[in-house]
Amino acid sequence: MKILQISSASSFGGGERYVTDLTNSLVARGHDLYLAVRPQSPLPRHVQLPPEKILTLPLRNALDVPSARELDRYVRRRRIEVVHAHMARDYSLAAYATRRNRETKFVATRHVLFQLNRLHRHTLARATKVIAVSNAVARELRAQRILNERQIAVIPNGVDVDRFKCDFDREEFLRRIGLPPDCLLVGSIGELRTLKRHDDFIRAAALVPRAQFVLAGVDPTTSGEVRKPLEKLVDEVGLKDRFHFLGWLDQAEKLLCAMDVFVSASETESFGLVIAEAMAAGTAVVATETEGAKEVIEDQKTGILVPIGDVDRIANAIITLLEDPGEIGVRAKEAANAKFSLRRMVDEIENIYAAD
Repeated sequence: MKILQISSASSFGGGERYVTDLTNSLVARGHDLYLAVRPQSPLPRHVQLPPEKILTLPLRNALDVPSARELDRYVRRRRIEVVHAHMARDYSLAAYATRRNRETKFVATRHVLFQLNRLHRHTLARATKVIAVSNAVARELRAQRILNERQIAVIPNGVDVDRFKCDFDREEFLRRIGLPPDCLLVGSIGELRTLKRHDDFIRAAALVPRAQFVLAGVDPTTSGEVRKPLEKLVDEVGLKDRFHFLGWLDQAEKLLCAMDVFVSASETESFGLVIAEAMAAGTAVVATETEGAKEVIEDQKTGILVPIGDVDRIANAIITLLEDPGEIGVRAKEAANAKFSLRRMVDEIENIYAAD
């Protein structure tokens, strides 16, 4: 099957991991995959596609007519059977690219809880399916009344559990990233965005003795307007020697395996892919009660859920897990393998592609 994935993302987060894992899995299954991206997109270096199968277009916004026309020509020239769009601003471009190619299916994935606008009532009208990555996203789509019920498919995110074997030298890895090899390690991974509430993580860290703390992720702003206040906060709470900003890390799975506790302090998560990845690594998780986290974690069994913004509760949960993690990490790994495998996600998406 000839499949074109479209993503105008300019940074690499959970949604982009979804695109690359899906693309590489479909390639491994024998499908003919293509990818449309913006210039300087981070996606091409993560996908197993030759350069001639990667189309670079401006993809400026939902009304980028030149990009839409080029996508239309590309779909016809390559005889694409499925166009799958992953960001809201790409939906209208994908709809245009398939409107004159009646044999081409238009599929969209909705990765976030934010509302769509009235334009999407028209651009998504022809979508075969709109995939919601969680029940929370599906509820939001239904509430907006943009789609009919037949168009909505709930397919929870999947994690490539094979990446989290954790069969490496932890002490050597910690030395390599500048940390004491025998430390208790608490960390978080995610773009440095305000809604991730990394400041709450830092304030909680200041209440936890002895441990080392890491935050892996880049500031998407050109001026560093998110990272700079976080660095200042680290100094203010007296964590300069115990809190480390790692920036972009290619081996995030090793970092998750090396952690004793993973923390998600976010104020909103549609699913929480990195939470599921931490669970797949067998790492104990503390997460705020976002809609997504509540679907992924069974409180006190596969992780600990705490109220959003409650720094004291975050700190107490970290301390509890550092002192006695019990079976939470083991049960978390079992749950990730059973419920959130990449194979299951790709199977369900592949069925949508192939359905009449």
